[in-house]
Amino acid sequence: MTIIATYNIKGGVGKTSTAVNIAFLAAQNNYKTLVWDLDPQGASSYYFRIKPKVKGGSKDLIAGARELDGLIKATDFENLDLLPADFSFRNLDLVLDERKKPTQRLKKLLAPLTKEYDIIVLDCPPNISLLSEAIFEASDFLLSPIIPTPLSLRTLEQLKKYIKDNNLKHIKLLPFFSMADRRKKMHRDIIESLAEKHPDILASIIPYASDIERMGYERMPLLGYIKKSRSVEAYQSLWKEVSSFFKQ
Repeated sequence: MTIIATYNIKGGVGKTSTAVNIAFLAAQNNYKTLVWDLDPQGASSYYFRIKPKVKGGSKDLIAGARELDGLIKATDFENLDLLPADFSFRNLDLVLDERKKPTQRLKKLLAPLTKEYDIIVLDCPPNISLLSEAIFEASDFLLSPIIPTPLSLRTLEQLKKYIKDNNLKHIKLLPFFSMADRRKKMHRDIIESLAEKHPDILASIIPYASDIERMGYERMPLLGYIKKSRSVEAYQSLWKEVSSFFKQ
């Protein structure tokens, strides 16, 4: 089982659209896939037309009183399931803090799903917190969208420093440009300069595009309502790059 967290310290950078579309492409490629919506805002749950509600909330979930597989919902797409969000997830840091070995808790909860799923995608809330630490411990890859702006790039530096300072050698950071507008000179310049400074940034670039914004209206992954576009090709390219690391 491979666990991919779509994560960035900064909000509004395209984490949820990445999680939903990468999960959809994984399922299309015959990987049994689960999305866990860890963000109390419940955007992934909304996109899959599933009510963001977990019986017992975050306390029962983290305490182990509720098994994850009993909370999982099927989506409208083959090979693709969802563990919905709950508004109580806003307190996940506090709930984790009450447990022994809190940073290992998500990893332990996910372990029984090894035989059921090939890929689990964690749609994560923005910030650095106890929940973030638990996500880092559980994940194999951090797929991190970056808008080509100075503030967004600063969060990449912070994230790299955190991974290094905490010796998280098991996790691979996969940053990529998201919501990029090539009409803007600043975006073009940053994309070009950062490729040299950070050679680990993936080549795929997700554009700032209206068809991606339509996901909120259509309430489904991009490829659920449009089969060919520049945005579709960008996500397909991103999936190809990400999946290439599974074999390494």
